Amino acid sequence: MATATVKLPRLLLVSVGLVYILAGLFFRDPWKTDDVVGLATMLTALRDGGDAMLLPQIGVLAHAQDGPLTTWVGAFFIWAFAPFIELFTNRPDAAIIASRLPNFLWFGILTASIWYGTYLLGRRPEPQPLALPFGGEPTVRDYGRMIADAALMLIVATVGIVWRMHETSEVPALIAFQALAFYSVARMLDHPASGSITLGFALGAAFLTRGWIGALPIMLAVPCIFLPRNCLWRQKHWLLLSAGICIALILAWWIPAKLANGYWIQSWVVWNTSSFVWPQYREVLSTLRDLPWFLWPTWPLALLAVWRWRAWLTAPHIWIPLMLTAWPLITMLFLADAFEPEYSLMAVPAAVLAAFSLPTLRRGVVNSLDWFAVMCFSLTTATVWLGWIALQTGWPEQISHNIARQTRGYDVFISWPATFIAALGTLAWIALVRWRLHSKPAGLWRGTVLSAGGLIVTWLLLVTLWMPALDYVRSYRGVSAQLAAALETYRKPGECVRALAVGTGQRASFLVFNDIDFSYESHCTLVVQQTTAHHIAIGAAAYSDSATVLWEGRRGADRHEVFRLLRIGNP
Repeated sequence: MATATVKLPRLLLVSVGLVYILAGLFFRDPWKTDDVVGLATMLTALRDGGDAMLLPQIGVLAHAQDGPLTTWVGAFFIWAFAPFIELFTNRPDAAIIASRLPNFLWFGILTASIWYGTYLLGRRPEPQPLALPFGGEPTVRDYGRMIADAALMLIVATVGIVWRMHETSEVPALIAFQALAFYSVARMLDHPASGSITLGFALGAAFLTRGWIGALPIMLAVPCIFLPRNCLWRQKHWLLLSAGICIALILAWWIPAKLANGYWIQSWVVWNTSSFVWPQYREVLSTLRDLPWFLWPTWPLALLAVWRWRAWLTAPHIWIPLMLTAWPLITMLFLADAFEPEYSLMAVPAAVLAAFSLPTLRRGVVNSLDWFAVMCFSLTTATVWLGWIALQTGWPEQISHNIARQTRGYDVFISWPATFIAALGTLAWIALVRWRLHSKPAGLWRGTVLSAGGLIVTWLLLVTLWMPALDYVRSYRGVSAQLAAALETYRKPGECVRALAVGTGQRASFLVFNDIDFSYESHCTLVVQQTTAHHIAIGAAAYSDSATVLWEGRRGADRHEVFRLLRIGNP
């Protein structure tokens, strides 16, 4: 049994983490919607200061949802690092690069919290294997490290969060603070004072990151963890300290924010409260349909852990992650439009539960999981390569035709450095599979290595081979430059411009790429309108008969979305 708890090399864990977070973080434009919206609030805060720093805005538009924490952190990193990036690299998008540096912070909090929290639970007496008659059982420390290594690999292998961890949005921070809350509760088992202080900061930070939608599931889960039958019950009074710190952090923002702009706060309250509704049949079905894909491959193992440890259900190593999984799920059922930001709150506790299922698995089950990971991720890597070949060469013809429809107007080219990195990643996957099949490692983490490695390689191939095409399809840089040129041509000195039906992500893109902001005045004679080709064709677009169309543009790959610059009233 001791051989099954051999630890993963620390260098391997660090390398896996670096490849995971670096791949796809830089060398691309911010994409709609959450990615570019987060960056727009950071740039507005730096540019305008004052209320824009306290209350997130996209130019003059109040972004009265989520919270200000990611805006504060992102704005600080842009202010501190963008000048040095521009000085040493001479890149005009230094602010975009600097805005993604906080992702290292969020990823560091996530990985450290899940590893140490799982380690603290794994070395407790409840999950320890039975002592063998003639010895040979693992030490408490080795067993805890094995479970912690597995939890770290499983969170990295979770399919749904891989893109979200690379956004300049609130999602990476929210995942990090939920992981910090998990660690804090586990820490309270033996160091209640430090654990409760950290828990208070985690809860307050979650609220300042995504309001009640982000903080409420964690706040509901924490009291349920401290049951009378649970060993944490004797530490319950320390929750008062956590609550005090959390409330102090919230009020430190809420009071000056309300004094600065009561309308913004009122809109924020409306957005938070209106997001909660009675469960809707279709919404619940949609959530239950999407969650298994988002939480793959941890959710089957998490359910298995609950079943296998059912006699120890109230033991901390099961009860803590179970409550942190159950309450986000329950809360989701009462949300009007639950999606990936809400799903992400289940990723950390599901990975922890899944890690504790590994010692209960038979060798045949572990081997089956390994073979599934080999087949699944070998297929995904082959598919990514096949699609790239079709994009470059036109063969296979049907695949090439389907891709061409989605990338209309894209100029195909090959980035040889990116292709070389993709080839190295593919060779690394082949080497990993060969190692697993030939060496037959005894460590219980062996199945998690293949899942994590396969997802990272697939992600690496996507962000190297496909990044130029993805940037073309998802970025608004081109159409934003066209609009900026049109405004420079047709805008009279001192003339204001207002927006009509322009989406939040599009408005943020225009601000980020060309510093185009819109007035809130209703008398502006220049109007930037977002509409569709169909509405224009049937004359249903606003001002179709009464305005002069000065410019019309769209993204090359978008067949529906159209932007127009109109002049209304007297020219």
